[in-house]
Amino acid sequence: MSKQAAFYSQLQQTLSTLQQEGLFKPERVIASRQGSEVTGSDGRMLINMCANNYLGLSGQEWVAQAAIAATEKYGYGLSSVRFICGTQTVHKELEQAISAFLGTEDTILYAAAFDANGGVFEPLFDENDAIISDALNHASIIDGIRLCKAARFRYAHNDMADLEKQLQAAEGKRHKIIVTDGVFSMDGTIAQLDKIVELAEKYGALTMIDECHASGFMGKTGRGTHEHHNVVGKIDIITGTLGKALGGAMGGFTSGRKEVIEMLRQKSRPYLFSNTLAPSIAGASLEVLKRLSSSTELRDRLHENTAYFRKEIERIGFTIKPGTHPVVPVMLFDAQVAQKFAARMYELGVLLSGFFYPVVPMGQARVRVQLSAAHTREQLDTVLKAFEQAGHELGLLKK
Repeated sequence: MSKQAAFYSQLQQTLSTLQQEGLFKPERVIASRQGSEVTGSDGRMLINMCANNYLGLSGQEWVAQAAIAATEKYGYGLSSVRFICGTQTVHKELEQAISAFLGTEDTILYAAAFDANGGVFEPLFDENDAIISDALNHASIIDGIRLCKAARFRYAHNDMADLEKQLQAAEGKRHKIIVTDGVFSMDGTIAQLDKIVELAEKYGALTMIDECHASGFMGKTGRGTHEHHNVVGKIDIITGTLGKALGGAMGGFTSGRKEVIEMLRQKSRPYLFSNTLAPSIAGASLEVLKRLSSSTELRDRLHENTAYFRKEIERIGFTIKPGTHPVVPVMLFDAQVAQKFAARMYELGVLLSGFFYPVVPMGQARVRVQLSAAHTREQLDTVLKAFEQAGHELGLLKK
């Protein structure tokens, strides 16, 4: 066997092992717009409980029309990066709107939120500095930190005592920055930003939050986790996405002090070497922000749905991670059980996915339910009945 053939043979063996162990992740294909109800590739109607479509905007006609209007005005794309000839007025308008929404001085757009986190650390910190990161931070934060030469310190998830220990261990470094997800996507945990800010002030550290699962609906007016914890104006760097609550397409951003953002424009590699965000996305996202600023109706409906589902799924007998966020991890603990459960729910007309190692810690497999403002009470009741039926069939619930 040639070395090339051996390479492909190894890949085939690894994929076969994943399937045998029940760890292979199939893609759920839909043949319709995103929404609370979708059409599967087999033509079946499914209640969708696994999208990050928190405010229900992804399939809305007015969002699509805003994207079409921006395309008609600005074209399909720029065929360039921002600093060469890829910046249009719609990009600057969106950056200004995000800054006003978050309460920051300036914002820089990226093709994806993964790029925002991947490109934020290297231009700002070096071997003289320290990054103190929550143990369960998103993969994009972890990868971004790896690209930076700063000393790395990790604190136990949402553990303020351990965070203080790591800040003490980093003493002597020129600059220190505490980095955390505002909301952790696998658990629905909300970071204790008020306490993090107190520790940052005590030890002279900067703060950074990833708001991908918070922007648009967390806080009194949906500004995010920093509004939820009343620390608006006290967070140095905020990264986030346009691809979840804020329209659901793609695109990311980093927001903060003007000096930070200007340095990223000069040095951030994903910004300098990736094509400009499509004007259709920029235009639609701008319209989303305008509408969100005028009403909290969608946010309020989302939190009503979340409270109802959390209460009822526990009443049925399932174990969930406690909290108030619309991410609701239903704990099944075993990877193969999570896969079988998700498959059975699909048969019962509910679309959701199983999560297991390495996406979550070993022995912490789950199906993750994600509530949306678009879900009706009737849909949630149908989903709850399916959970109960599948739970009994798979021996997860007591008779």
